[in-house]
Amino acid sequence: MATNEDNIERAHDMVLLDRRVTIDEVANRLQISHGSAYEIIHNSLGFHKVCARWVPKQLTVLHKQAHLDICQQHLDCYGNERDVFLDRIITGDETWIHHCEPESKQQSMEWKHPQSPSKKTFKSQPSAGKLMLTVFWDSQGPVLEHYQERGTTINSACYSEMLTDRLKPAIRSKRRGLLSKGVVLLHDNARPHVAAHTAETLRKLKFDIMAHPPYSPDLVPSDYHLFGPLKEALRGHRFTSDQQVKEAVHAWLAAQLKTFFSEGIRKLVQRWT
Repeated sequence: MATNEDNIERAHDMVLLDRRVTIDEVANRLQISHGSAYEIIHNSLGFHKVCARWVPKQLTVLHKQAHLDICQQHLDCYGNERDVFLDRIITGDETWIHHCEPESKQQSMEWKHPQSPSKKTFKSQPSAGKLMLTVFWDSQGPVLEHYQERGTTINSACYSEMLTDRLKPAIRSKRRGLLSKGVVLLHDNARPHVAAHTAETLRKLKFDIMAHPPYSPDLVPSDYHLFGPLKEALRGHRFTSDQQVKEAVHAWLAAQLKTFFSEGIRKLVQRWT
C-alpha cells in the first residue's frame, strides 16, 4: 500500500527539508503515483501550499518602535478628547482613477445550468486614460475633491497651493467652526506632504499635523476604507471622457451615508490599539 507509515514519515521529512517540494518530486522519490503522494501530503500530513504574504516594506526595529510610539500618542489624544478629537480630523490622499477599470472575477459571475455553455472572459488591463484624484474627507463626509491637471505632477508647491486655495476655503464653507476649533490633518509621508515648503504652508494655515509612522498604509483611512469601495463601484464601467469620470466619482461619494465616513475615521482607534 503506497500510503503506508514508512512513506508518510519519509514524505514528512521531505517537506520539512524543502517547503517548496512538489507533489511530483515526492512521488518520484517514493516511487509512488501522483495521487498517492497527494493523499499523503494533503490528507495524511495535513499540509497545504500557500503563498507568502506580500508586504510593501520590511520594517526595521526603529520603524516598529516609531509605529508604536506614534499610535500611543494618538491614543492619548483620543483618551483626552474622545470623539471631539476624531471630529477634528480631516484626512486626504491621492489615487489614480482609470477611464475603464476591468470588472473583477466576482463581478463577472453568472447563474448557469450544468448544460449551459461555459463562458470565457479574456484578461484585460486598466485603460491608459486616467485622472489623479485627491480627496479630503472627515467623519461627516467629503470636504474636497480635486483632480490634477493632465501633464502635471503633484509636488510640494502644487500640494501647498491646494491646501491654501482649495482645502481651507472648503473647510470654511462646509465645516463652520472647525478652523477655530483646530483642524487635525492626517496624510501619509509622501514627499509632497512632508517637504519643507508644505510644512511651512501648514504652519501658516495653523493646521495640526498628525504624526504618521513610515510605511503604514494601514493607518491612512483613504487606503483602508475609501479608495477600495470607490474603485470597486467603478469597475466594469467604461468612461469616454474625464468629465464622465469626475461625475461618477462625485455621484458615488455623494451617495455614501454619513455613517460610512464616520466609521472610516473611528476605525483609527482600533488600528492605533
